[in-house]
Amino acid sequence: MNLHFIGIGESAMQNLAIALQNKGYQISGSDYVIDLPSKITLEKDQLYPKESGWFQEKINSNLDAVVLGMEPKMDNPELKRAQELGTKIYSFAEFMFELTRDKTRVVISGSQGNTTITAMILHVMKYHNKEVDYMLQTPVSGFENTLHLTKENDFIVIEGDESSASAIDHRPKFHLYQPNIALLSGIDKEQTNNFPTLEDYVEQFQIFITSIVNGGILVYNQEDEKVKELAENTENPIRKHPYSTPEYHIEDDTFILDTPEGEMPLEFSGAENMNNLAGAKWICQHMGIDEDDFYEAIIDFQDAVKI
Repeated sequence: MNLHFIGIGESAMQNLAIALQNKGYQISGSDYVIDLPSKITLEKDQLYPKESGWFQEKINSNLDAVVLGMEPKMDNPELKRAQELGTKIYSFAEFMFELTRDKTRVVISGSQGNTTITAMILHVMKYHNKEVDYMLQTPVSGFENTLHLTKENDFIVIEGDESSASAIDHRPKFHLYQPNIALLSGIDKEQTNNFPTLEDYVEQFQIFITSIVNGGILVYNQEDEKVKELAENTENPIRKHPYSTPEYHIEDDTFILDTPEGEMPLEFSGAENMNNLAGAKWICQHMGIDEDDFYEAIIDFQDAVKI
């Protein structure tokens, strides 16, 4: 397959381009400004554009499709040329769905705790040598890349977010993944982002729940009143599993989880992270990790953010 990436300097775009090139796809790309870390990465894989900028001649009938990043605008010359030629145009999120149609898509959403919950899940899977694909918004500790995509793995864990897919597709990215298993952690009423009203913002999460495939699973934080309301009122025929903060106590600044098997000191802290742990546990159980194995792995989980 011959693909051109408009906006290849974006982190998610470059990682996808490299992953697909490694699978044998023919890849080209353009961007106006590419920062130094991205430049080094793209040069290493011989994907750094020879010239900065946009070039209509790069869009031709030999392309099977173009993948459009979040930053290029409506008047982008390459985008306009692709539209003129009738070339298939995908946003990053759309193309990720196409690539993962045959996988079990696990999408972690919400306006708080997404990165930590996703990192916890991946940490547990790695601890138990359970190979899964993943797509992260930001780097996390213990994982070299933000994208891992194989043909063989059954599961892909996707950190979803509500930013627009592209200049020509204003749907939030997390509406496009069509999860088999989804988690909704919370809705921060102070983070309406690009939506005109709080009601518009909340509606995006309602649509996300609707996008879960029929018979799929929604794991949701029942301590968030708006999340609970959306989950309980959805007409989507899905299974629903609420979670809440588990019992814990603090000794000498150490957070200790109170489990059926006894006390379990943790290497991370914070009441919000205790809630995140509960959500991650439910997801891991739906991915084949039982409760005891989850606790065994999570005990040495540390900060999610990669330094």
